[in-house]
Amino acid sequence: MAEQLNLAVAKASEYISIINANTPDFVEVGFPTIDRPFGIYLWPIFNEAAKFITCGKFVPDEFQYVYNETFFSTWAEVISAIVAYYFIITVGQALFKKLNPWKLNFLFQLHNFGLTSISLILDLLLFEQVFSNVYNNGFLYGICAPESWHQKVVVVYYLNYLVKYVEFIDTFFLVVKKKKIIFLHSYHHGATALLCFVQLNGETSVSWVPILLNLSVHVIMYWYYFLAARGIKVWWKRYVTIFQIVQFVLDLVVVYTSTYTFYAHKFASEYNIYIPNLGTCYGTPVAAASGCLILTSYLVLFVILYRKIYSNKSAVNTKKNK
Repeated sequence: MAEQLNLAVAKASEYISIINANTPDFVEVGFPTIDRPFGIYLWPIFNEAAKFITCGKFVPDEFQYVYNETFFSTWAEVISAIVAYYFIITVGQALFKKLNPWKLNFLFQLHNFGLTSISLILDLLLFEQVFSNVYNNGFLYGICAPESWHQKVVVVYYLNYLVKYVEFIDTFFLVVKKKKIIFLHSYHHGATALLCFVQLNGETSVSWVPILLNLSVHVIMYWYYFLAARGIKVWWKRYVTIFQIVQFVLDLVVVYTSTYTFYAHKFASEYNIYIPNLGTCYGTPVAAASGCLILTSYLVLFVILYRKIYSNKSAVNTKKNK
């Protein structure tokens, strides 16, 4: 058995050498390791692809986020976009009361497939950046150390932040299709764009946790919407909402822990009193507090939604069986 395994490893190593010899320098294939969890370094490929697609205007390795200078990094831009979003869906709903619904099924499929793909790419890139850091230095270091908020994590976080505005289109499709827009849906989109902006500027090291989980959920969620738009019935629809709830529970455990130790350490140092804490966490007080508040509101609203949809369905099914 051991001999067969060694032969398989040797053969795989041979194939890997051939691949590396016949691919560009930025493609480096190998066996999965802590630093290379997918067996291939994704970041160099992403860097070259982004540079090629944008004709050199966006190079991830050279990107630096600067408040009030980088694209969509001012409060005026953020507030204007969010206000415009709510204005458009409000006026749009009023206008479409007198119009026939638009199907736009192909565009809807394209939109969801695109967001599934983007979410997956960003999710894998972010995981590649944080996995070795957490493994080598521990989870607390990974969510609290200033070194955990490094340039590559900022690049992924910034791109994820921009995607939140693309996700506004979800609601526009509901408007033109004359579908009901629940409060959770519209609130979630506007609040998330705002939350990501605040965390981006607050430089909270823990921010990668909610984003990693959120991207994972979005891969599943937008894939579900894509399949549904193609007329494919999916048995796991209910679990999409469950995944979202679990996501927020995990978010809050981590975020509340980091926020508590941040404030406990801060007040213990300022007032020279003993408050149990795990040390400080990198980020600003405003970012920490707003993150806890908004994520808590998401959890409450998603639990209410789940109970409203599936508790009612269970009650209806029980009555039918009787």
